[in-house]
Amino acid sequence: MGEKRFAATRTFDPQLVREFEHAGWERAAAHYASTFAEATRCFIDDLLDTASVGAGMRVLDLACGPGIVAAAAAERRALPVGVDFSPAMIALARAGHTGIRFEEGDAEALPFADGSFDAVVSNFGVHHVPEPIRALREAHRVLRSGGRVAFTAWTAPPENIAWRLLYDAISAHGDLRAADAPPPGGGLRLPEDLLGLLDASGFTETEAKPARGEWRVATARDLLEGFRRGTVRTAALIDAQPAATLAQIEAAIADGIAPYRRANGFAVPIVAILGSGVRI
Repeated sequence: MGEKRFAATRTFDPQLVREFEHAGWERAAAHYASTFAEATRCFIDDLLDTASVGAGMRVLDLACGPGIVAAAAAERRALPVGVDFSPAMIALARAGHTGIRFEEGDAEALPFADGSFDAVVSNFGVHHVPEPIRALREAHRVLRSGGRVAFTAWTAPPENIAWRLLYDAISAHGDLRAADAPPPGGGLRLPEDLLGLLDASGFTETEAKPARGEWRVATARDLLEGFRRGTVRTAALIDAQPAATLAQIEAAIADGIAPYRRANGFAVPIVAILGSGVRI
């Protein structure tokens, strides 16, 4: 799969999205835990609390990556299982958390029986799936009656300062349209987007609310490299910029990040939407 395949179509194609995301996460796996995971970690407790994860509960960590959420569930004495479509991520999860079960699998066709879990959680995974409604319907299927689903998605860049810093810098010195990536499957940017997905997937008692955190980085370059080495779609945008502009982009981020300086670096405000629901 190369750039010409993406250039050939701008209509939504689930298979192209799947290939793009899979290749991207295979590349990002080695760097994710030390880069972009610093942004996602701060939402884990809220995610698990919303799903009422506690001792003895069977919990599925959907799009588990290197197993960070599953490990947090295990610390609550839950019984987590992680699933991800990236073999590289699953290898890291198994190596880093030897007491937890991790399986390679497709979020849109989960390899588990009906009613297998008390809770399903996903920390910034659902919006990477080509067809999120299929993933949420699968989550609904594998939940027991009364089980809860909870997942996070990022708000739009105007509300998310970390993304705004990057996009403003690229807008000033690069090209925001440079990435040759397929259109995404899930534009989950507003609470109503998550509510619509949950309702369409059969969940009740649905909620979607903002969750706020901070992405702590030592330097402006760490922010840029966090996006570049630990994400997929945003990384494609950065990598598509002319090499000569990257220093200017980094300098612009350094100027913009200054108000968020702390004693040991920077604490950049970030905002997620936390969606949840119950299977009857």
